[in-house]
Amino acid sequence: MSATADHAEERTNPAARLGFEPGQVVQEIGFDDDVDHELREGIESLIGQDLVDEDYDDVADVVLLWFRDEDGDLTDALVDVIGLLEDGGNIWLLTPKTGRDGYVEPSDISDAVRTAGLSQTKSISVGKEWSGTRLATPKR
Repeated sequence: MSATADHAEERTNPAARLGFEPGQVVQEIGFDDDVDHELREGIESLIGQDLVDEDYDDVADVVLLWFRDEDGDLTDALVDVIGLLEDGGNIWLLTPKTGRDGYVEPSDISDAVRTAGLSQTKSISVGKEWSGTRLATPKR
């Protein structure tokens, strides 16, 4: 694909900027009615298969974690997610944007990420209502 085609896909498919690749297993945690369905469909289009849900019983290449302030303890959620990943896998932590129901303070995210032993590598807008933060797992 040309660089121009890459940029065109990034404009039309919000998932293109998140680095998903064909064949990846992407496990989705925290799905609810408020998730960004366009983003989910874009990810499925890029990876060439459906997202797997919380009941998936193997390791994933990427975990998509939808998390809202009322969902409990973010550190606990992140620690649980680490065990679902293939070595070197990433977590995309998706949280509501500022002013939206369920907004999570950036300082709370930073504290939870550090406590869980992860590193924050990228933060971007992933839709009208959601922000995404890519987290890298420690090398085992």
